[in-house]
Amino acid sequence: MTFLLMMNFMMSFMLIFMNHPLSMGLILMIQTLMITMISGLINMNFWFSYILFLIFIGGMLILFMYMVNIASNEMFKMSLIMMKASFIMMIFIMILMNLDFYLINMINFNLENLIINNKLNMFFNKYFNYPNLIIMVTMIMYLLLVLIASVKIINIKFGPIRQKM
Repeated sequence: MTFLLMMNFMMSFMLIFMNHPLSMGLILMIQTLMITMISGLINMNFWFSYILFLIFIGGMLILFMYMVNIASNEMFKMSLIMMKASFIMMIFIMILMNLDFYLINMINFNLENLIINNKLNMFFNKYFNYPNLIIMVTMIMYLLLVLIASVKIINIKFGPIRQKM
């Protein structure tokens, strides 16, 4: 888990130096994947992480479509400063990973203590037990109906990202 947190920090640092929309989108995608893995490991249940990942991917798909229309022919260049900074960050992360973990545990930085609580295992079971199951199934059916209705209402020919005919 500490490796994922350090890699997430490195990706946040790299995002500052990016200037191309597609490289920013790639870093956001990698950060989304790492954040969902971290939240799944903390909760010991990956349902919330899966839903979070799908929401982020949906937003990233919309951003990707807009950026392809706006900056379609822009050249992608990797700067020398960015490569040096990412190399230094990788070395820094490798050094931090090889530190004495007993020293880190004395500072109470151990994030694994969050997982010890066994109540987290039963977190989502309450939604699928008898009284709440009816509400959950009704909500799922309602959301599916709204999705189908919104797809039928939308006219593709007048949308902001329409194909030329």
